[in-house]
Amino acid sequence: MKELALYIHIPFCISKCHYCDFNSYPDKNEYIPEYLKNLNSEIKMYSKIGLKYKIKTIFIGGGTPSSINGAYIYEILKNIYDNFDVSDLTEVSIELNPKTVDDEKLKIYKEIGINRISIGCQSLQDRLLKTIGRAHTSNDFYTTYELLKKHGFSNINVDAMFGLPNQSIGDVLSTLKEITSLDIEHISFYSLIIEEGTKFYNWYNSNKISLPEEDEERNMYHEGINYLKSKGYNHYEISNFAKEGFECEHNLFYWKLKPYIGLGLGAHSNVVGKRYWNYEDFDSYFKHIKDEKFPILGQEVINKDMEMAEFLILGLRLVSGISKKEFYSRFKISVDDVYGEVLKKHRDSGLLYIDEENIRFTRKGLDLSNLVLVDLLP
Repeated sequence: MKELALYIHIPFCISKCHYCDFNSYPDKNEYIPEYLKNLNSEIKMYSKIGLKYKIKTIFIGGGTPSSINGAYIYEILKNIYDNFDVSDLTEVSIELNPKTVDDEKLKIYKEIGINRISIGCQSLQDRLLKTIGRAHTSNDFYTTYELLKKHGFSNINVDAMFGLPNQSIGDVLSTLKEITSLDIEHISFYSLIIEEGTKFYNWYNSNKISLPEEDEERNMYHEGINYLKSKGYNHYEISNFAKEGFECEHNLFYWKLKPYIGLGLGAHSNVVGKRYWNYEDFDSYFKHIKDEKFPILGQEVINKDMEMAEFLILGLRLVSGISKKEFYSRFKISVDDVYGEVLKKHRDSGLLYIDEENIRFTRKGLDLSNLVLVDLLP
């Protein structure tokens, strides 16, 4: 049986960060009971499809999943366990923000099989947390971390951001120093992106905030990479670092173009040669579930050309790159026969390293990856 990953979307949060364009709502908590009822119905609707797969990973994201009652999280996972083959399940992750968990919630998480925690920290400078609209302080992060260790969680990711308004390289390295001093297993280290529709987008275009210059932002990335490597972390994906054996299995499903199903408001799926996505508004989502219909807003068939391009585009996010042998095994054609000219162009420009077995970005290529990825689009 094939392996499958499940993503569960919890769209509720305690406040909307200034940079956030996710499908999340800080002011619709009255929808929580009805949403969870419908989400659990959607999970059961997928049970027949799920029989064709073995669930390998589950990721509960948002929003802030830890902002809702722990009993809801228990009910979701119990429902999955009852309706899917989870005999090979290895990783169950949940996102949380500091200040949203307590002993009771963590006991529930542990009891129902959650074994990986992802903490949205972003920075350990309180002035920067305030600037980006986070609802927690650095002390809240430390308190949450101590609670997690108290309850025996031993696979923890911490998110850290760079390129923030008024952030210096010193700020970035100070945050990484504090995080690594806790012997955290996994670190997601990524740059701020100004997305349309966010407060930051409006403020940036009104000159109300200023961001680090491009050279400084790149220096933050490079210095961060160097520091994390010096502390024993493997740089295995453009923005992700892990101690040995603690790479995020769920995200590897995405980057290796393995099948996954997204459940909940606005969730995306990629399975059986199709990519599809759910309604993003509560009313449409609820109506379709009530009518016993999948709450799918749109879909597209993934043809072979598109699948080959995505295999390369996502696979090149991994620092180890892609295997030529694996490409051939999947598509029955040599990657050089399909993309030879593009690959040669970017090898000669110093963005790609290519040998007999693999294709991967050079360090320069990691910085300029978009130049390569655009050329790979069908």
